[in-house]
Amino acid sequence: MLSIRDPIHGFIRTDELETALLKSRPMQRLRFIHQLGLTFLVFPGAEHSRFSHVLGTMHLAGQIYDALAAKGDGLLPRDADAPERRLVRVSALLHDIGHAPFSHSAEDLFEGGIDHEDMTMRLLETPEIQEIFAHLGNGVDTEAVRRVLTKTGSGLEHLLSDIVSSELDVDKMDYLRRDSLYCGVQYGIYDLQRLTEMVEPLKDPRDGRWRVGVGHGGVHALEALVMARYYMFTQVYFNVTSKVMELHFNRWLRSRGVEWPADPEAFLKHDDLTVLQQMRESEDPHARAIVHRERFALAFESDEHLEPARRKELLGLVPELKEAFGEHNLLVDHSEKDPHRLGQNRVWVRRFDGSLQPMDKASNFIGQMTPIDCVRIYAPRELRQEIGRAVESRWSTNEQAVET
Repeated sequence: MLSIRDPIHGFIRTDELETALLKSRPMQRLRFIHQLGLTFLVFPGAEHSRFSHVLGTMHLAGQIYDALAAKGDGLLPRDADAPERRLVRVSALLHDIGHAPFSHSAEDLFEGGIDHEDMTMRLLETPEIQEIFAHLGNGVDTEAVRRVLTKTGSGLEHLLSDIVSSELDVDKMDYLRRDSLYCGVQYGIYDLQRLTEMVEPLKDPRDGRWRVGVGHGGVHALEALVMARYYMFTQVYFNVTSKVMELHFNRWLRSRGVEWPADPEAFLKHDDLTVLQQMRESEDPHARAIVHRERFALAFESDEHLEPARRKELLGLVPELKEAFGEHNLLVDHSEKDPHRLGQNRVWVRRFDGSLQPMDKASNFIGQMTPIDCVRIYAPRELRQEIGRAVESRWSTNEQAVET
């Protein structure tokens, strides 16, 4: 066993299987993948890695499992060495091993159109990972991990999948607290202890599957999680400077025809350090924008919650702007997220009388929240004002004056 000191959760302890996985190449590579991509160029403290995040996710998976087992009337075995508990912990530990350099910054550049989740599945099948499970799995294998991560299991495995990936999962529980700490902000703070105490296994009345829900006393704790996620997206993940750095990064990669290898062995050779070294040696203006901070400036920014028709109208101006100013002088970002997606993918609340209610109905304000939908246009500093005026002249804001 290992005892690892973590700034969020204190000591995190691992068993033999988890220890061996931590020492594997796919896991060690995550030490050199920034959790927040290029955000460390804006928030200097955001140097934390995917490695620390998956450790925290694994730890929380065990805690949430224990909380559910304590309330499930024998639904889940309560033994610390139960295969189900070990399975959900290693699934949480391995869920991010397929991330490309700088995490989500260039997610769509894998060969063959795969994504980081597909790469995770491929890495699970490598001889190194297979051998670790063969020797130390003791009832847990990579096929079970695959079912949990892809949500293709049945019965209790579906509940384990919910622990790792759902609208109330340990991934969000960890990254909100972790990212908030390292970015030096308070937006991601919520009552983790209360939320952990209030989770319950609830049977979805729509399909009869077991899911992670909350008791009626946990509504406000879950509201706080939703609000923390909303504010982290608006203030950190969609930060105006972070987004332009991502755009420069993608423009540089595409100009060089870079794609992340689909072959697992080749993929493991790529991390933030190898890519950053290539950028440092490049004279490409988009590489220099990152390395030397010669970035484009913000020329135009829409409201934070655009209506779909207005967003379509605004994005429809982009070809005209490229024609007028040159495509090389424009970078366009469309940031959209529904950080409170509790409608179709429901989290159920057990009411005081034992009946179930969807969270978006149990909460007084979550159902009223609208998705984040924002468009930004960046340009060289000498053109920012001219391009900004061009956008404003072609796209009326339709703002009504407020009489006082």
